[in-house]
Amino acid sequence: MAAIAEVSDDTFEQEVDKSTLPVLVDFSAEWCGPCKLLVPVLEEIAAEYEGKLRVIRVDVDNNRNSAARFGVLSVPTLLLMRDGEVKDQIVGNVPKRQLIDRINKLL
Repeated sequence: MAAIAEVSDDTFEQEVDKSTLPVLVDFSAEWCGPCKLLVPVLEEIAAEYEGKLRVIRVDVDNNRNSAARFGVLSVPTLLLMRDGEVKDQIVGNVPKRQLIDRINKLL
C-alpha cells in the first residue's frame, strides 16, 4: 500500500517538481480539523492510484516557503500537479468522489 510522503521545503523540488508521476499535494497543518478528516481519503487515493499518482503532504507551519510559493492561505489546500505545474487546486475538505473526478481529469 502506498503511503503519503511527507515533503519539506528542502525536498519539494525533488519530490514534486521533478516527479515523473502526477502529484497530489496536500497542504495541511496538525491543528487543522478538516485536514485530519481528509487523511483517510488521501490514504485510500494513494493506495488506489499507486504507480499512477503520488500523494504527498506538506505541513504549512514547518514549510512556509512551499506554502508561500503557491499562495496557500487556507488549509487544507490540495494541488494537482504535473511536470512541476499546478493543473488544479481544491481548497477545503471535499468528498472523495469529487477528488477522484478531478484526479481522473489530470491523468
